[in-house]
Amino acid sequence: MLIQLGYDIRFRVEGRAVVVAMLNVHSSRDPDLLQEDLLRLEPAAKAVNYLDSFGNRCCRFVALPGELRLWNSTLIGDSGQSDAQNPDAREVPVEDLPTDVLRFLLPSRYCEVDLLSNIAVELFGSVAPGWQRVQAICDWVHSKVTFGYNFARSTKTALDVYTERMGVCRDFQHLAITFCRCLNIPARYTTGYLGDIGVPPAPSPMDFSAWFEVYLEDRWWTFDARHNQPRIGRVLMATGLDAADVAITTSFGNLRLTKFEVITNEVIDDAAVAPRAV
Repeated sequence: MLIQLGYDIRFRVEGRAVVVAMLNVHSSRDPDLLQEDLLRLEPAAKAVNYLDSFGNRCCRFVALPGELRLWNSTLIGDSGQSDAQNPDAREVPVEDLPTDVLRFLLPSRYCEVDLLSNIAVELFGSVAPGWQRVQAICDWVHSKVTFGYNFARSTKTALDVYTERMGVCRDFQHLAITFCRCLNIPARYTTGYLGDIGVPPAPSPMDFSAWFEVYLEDRWWTFDARHNQPRIGRVLMATGLDAADVAITTSFGNLRLTKFEVITNEVIDDAAVAPRAV
């Protein structure tokens, strides 16, 4: 399967600003890229590329007053298979976890493990540990939280989501991640592309998507409390403790968003691949 990926994001810059962008496909998908994956800036600016502490690709540059455009279009190959499943996957005792996984048990800005631990035990402590417990968490969050873009709030935490029972995709994942960590299941926040492949098209405009991964047996597994079903065509961009670690842009200065467009389309005919924007 071929998937065309892209974005066109524009800002009005008021005064000089430093921007850190996290818009590249994750390095784990490099072998699948069929075209260059390059953040393009208009006007052109000197950029510094680096890896953060989670291994995510970041790009830092200075934006001058005026219009700023960030865009890209690329092509990636995908297996066409839905998210891997293993209902027999077991939890790993904390003392046996790899040391680099331990930090995904800790509280973070949007995931208040200390405040939700008792609730997590009450809700899921009696569920069989392992895959079934994580799935029970996803089922609960999916059924109890109402989705709506009008419920978005940049300061909303997992505790807020539990109390208000409404949010956007990141909020679903934050609550599920927190419940997992409360029960000593390492969980990390992930973001990337997720198109409407194999499912009815969503009525809302395409956006980047959030899901989460848990560490069971000896690897990370994909879960999604928002959609709560295996999906085709996820393309990972970045991982972290929560959404604060994977912001697509972080600005040190005054930027006003004027356009936001994301493309994630299955390419049925190679000749139908859209040309790069100019």
